[in-house]
Amino acid sequence: MAAHTGQGRRSAALFDLDGTLVDTTYLHTLAWWQALRQHGHDVPMARIHRAIGMGADRILDDLLGSGRSRSEDESIADAHGALYAVWYDVLRPFEGAADLLRATAARGWTVVLASSASEDEVAAIRRALDADEVIAAATAGSDVDTTKPAPDLVEQALEEVGAEVEDAVFVGDTVWDVEAAGRAGVPCVAVLTGGASREELEKAGAVAVYEDAAELLRRVDTSPLGRPSRPES
Repeated sequence: MAAHTGQGRRSAALFDLDGTLVDTTYLHTLAWWQALRQHGHDVPMARIHRAIGMGADRILDDLLGSGRSRSEDESIADAHGALYAVWYDVLRPFEGAADLLRATAARGWTVVLASSASEDEVAAIRRALDADEVIAAATAGSDVDTTKPAPDLVEQALEEVGAEVEDAVFVGDTVWDVEAAGRAGVPCVAVLTGGASREELEKAGAVAVYEDAAELLRRVDTSPLGRPSRPES
């Protein structure tokens, strides 16, 4: 469902997945911890949690240093993927997450999933959400060369549906989401379900912060997602 904000223009609501719509942040933390240990790296889970939301390339840079040998990066990322895949069939959307997507689409936004996750992970989350009827497009980390906090995924998501930055809003849960959206020129609404604090998200530039998808759904009409699209000219 597209909202035209001029001749052929759309209003796009971009949604992160992990920690925003689905309760997976700590599953990813555990999977990365195990994958790193398999390759001889003992990284505290608290540090790993802080990096969740970046793509695999950025996570390993953050945790192991950008000057390291990258010879084992692919093996570590593959191990994370295999460990995380065990949870595919029991992934749990947050309360109100799927209805938030439907309510957003009903208000005239084109709904796009904008994630740094792998294609398989995005597919598993889409199955868990069961809201494909209102999802116009989705990105994965493999769609771009540089993942969050770079703006590439946000820009790719907009390109997927032909939307401009001035006609978009992003919903995420990490400072990496807020920074990526900001670098693309898109305002970011944040939720607290990924484990980042309200203060951290606001300091990063979030225009509004909600407890979770359910609160954002309840307050959607007074949130940035409730703003009417620009009338057709």
